[in-house]
Amino acid sequence: MYRIISGKWKAKRISAPKNFDVRPTTDFAKEALFSILANRHEVEFCSVLDLFAGIGSISLEFASRDCKDVTAVEMNPKHAAFINSTAAELEMALQINVQRGDVFEWLKKNRTKKTFDIVFADPPFELEEKKYNELISLVLNNNFLKENGTFVLEHQSKMKLEHPQLIETRKYGNVSFSFFEAKANEETSEA
Repeated sequence: MYRIISGKWKAKRISAPKNFDVRPTTDFAKEALFSILANRHEVEFCSVLDLFAGIGSISLEFASRDCKDVTAVEMNPKHAAFINSTAAELEMALQINVQRGDVFEWLKKNRTKKTFDIVFADPPFELEEKKYNELISLVLNNNFLKENGTFVLEHQSKMKLEHPQLIETRKYGNVSFSFFEAKANEETSEA
């Protein structure tokens, strides 16, 4: 079970079926994350990519905060269906586009199709470190981020990430969020 922290559906509790093997971002960590994002972006005007969307904790939080363009990528068909049904029940179906598929394959297939203001990824904690690095490369080297965009990677606090575009890591108990910025676009000097 998780709850939506803020927005139209503030305090709404969402319960997934008991047989779902998920680890939604804790309320405490999610509240901190959205506070940071709200200081960097006007969330309601952002396009968001939620990778490893699970049962939609992050996607639904963005939609509750009036974000109109959320793409959620989730491999598990039951989890993807749960996000779709919950979004429909909360009248967010037009805001959330659920894509079912393996995140790594989806990123390879969808290069250059669309850019996002915010990319959020919450891969399984047991993912190998080299797969984390592959994920970072796929997101940052394939123009998924708009200029001034933010890539947020959730991971275990014991994992220490290093990357030239890593700007900070915030720790919330066992969970950390690492923030990466888009590469500066040399072609345009417009702000």
